[in-house]
Amino acid sequence: MPTFTLEDDLALARVAIAQADLVSLARFRAQDLVITTKPDRTPVTDADKAVEAIIRRTLEASRPGDDILGEEMGVTSETTGAQKGRQWIIDPIDGTAGFLRGLPIWGTLVALAIDGTPLVGAVSAPALGTQWWAAKGLGAWTTTAGDRKKTPLEVSGVKALSDATVSYNSLPQWVDDGRGDALDALARGAWRSRALGDFWSYMLVAEGHLDMAGEPDLQPYDMAAIVPIVEEAGGRFSSLDGENTIWSGSALATNGLIHDEVLGITARSTA
Repeated sequence: MPTFTLEDDLALARVAIAQADLVSLARFRAQDLVITTKPDRTPVTDADKAVEAIIRRTLEASRPGDDILGEEMGVTSETTGAQKGRQWIIDPIDGTAGFLRGLPIWGTLVALAIDGTPLVGAVSAPALGTQWWAAKGLGAWTTTAGDRKKTPLEVSGVKALSDATVSYNSLPQWVDDGRGDALDALARGAWRSRALGDFWSYMLVAEGHLDMAGEPDLQPYDMAAIVPIVEEAGGRFSSLDGENTIWSGSALATNGLIHDEVLGITARSTA
């Protein structure tokens, strides 16, 4: 069995998102885009399926022994949840609702988790012309279209929620999750609050432009690629209840300095 370094795996993840961009951009704002509804009543397009298919082919060609979990095609193995060993986790188009409306804030997310912990992440937002990537111990980086220079990512130095700009994505999600009061307290306690959606708010945390991003009602493929990018940029990632996992259904990413203060608002009491 060949042994791959995280640097090798990160390079493969970046190849995968580059291949995905060729498919997704060709279908963005296409007049013949096919839109259907999944059993959970969320939309899916022919682009979502085509992007995941090309990513899977790319990964399977280089890592045939690895497990794969994707939003549209499920999991390679017969079991669900965190896997032992190596598992690639794919969100082919994060922000499908915006994609099908012609909004440019959508992206492809590819991660490698080992024993359930994401160690490699690559994110591409081709309509924004930006990519972000990271692997544990290798730093977090970004680049923009037409510029070969990579720029290191670094979270902000804001030390108090009262000075922070925070993003919560969707008010109904928080209310439906029983955290409406927590969101109200969070928004009132912050310097500025915004509802910036999907992967982008987490990338803005890694870039230092936001100090916190969080939301409930998420799947592992929504979060896996985000974790190494935020953490390698110097930030902190957990669930809204403080669990260090992508498998509990929610996300909280901060610059690290305000993480405990935010958890004091968002975490449910265990008493």
